[in-house]
Amino acid sequence: MEGMLKRNIAWLSGSARGFSLVDQMLTLGLIGTLCAIAVPSLKNTIDGQRLGMESRAVEREIQLARLNAVTTNRPIRLRFNCPSAGYYRRVELIGSVNSPNLGDDADNRAAVRCNDATYPFPAADNDPITKPNNDGPKMQLNSKVTFGATQTLEFWPNGTVHVYNAANAAWPYVSPATPVNIILTSAGVSRSVTVNVLGKTQIQ
Repeated sequence: MEGMLKRNIAWLSGSARGFSLVDQMLTLGLIGTLCAIAVPSLKNTIDGQRLGMESRAVEREIQLARLNAVTTNRPIRLRFNCPSAGYYRRVELIGSVNSPNLGDDADNRAAVRCNDATYPFPAADNDPITKPNNDGPKMQLNSKVTFGATQTLEFWPNGTVHVYNAANAAWPYVSPATPVNIILTSAGVSRSVTVNVLGKTQIQ
């Protein structure tokens, strides 16, 4: 009985010593290797989710611009990188599609037209005759996402989508053969929000 007790005490004393320095170093090395493998993958996942969220936000704003044009019977434009990089806003034409106001068309006034201090959202009054009275809020991309390629879109009350052409006072339809692509980029990866002549959108 005494011998068994001594053996048990010896076993407990040996197990109480724990891990050796070599064991601990190997464990830390294994954890470090796993972290080195997992962190880039996790970062790529987060970047992809962020890019997807911003692409869907732009797609929603395109759909809202078209709906706004149809329901208010007023042409609405969606401008990108306006008033500065990473911002976008839907704005009502102050003039008409055949005779735009200076603030509608001139590039040096585009930033002013997107400025929510000069043209607040919601509008300063509810008078339907006042223009502009149907601007949307100024939107901003996540700081990690940028616009790679954009084109100002114009939505008519009949639901069609138009793009700028310097040769015409009224902007021409989006070509059925070549839909407009709004490109968003993050960490070297791009997503495209495609818009056709009828305002149908698709994220690729």
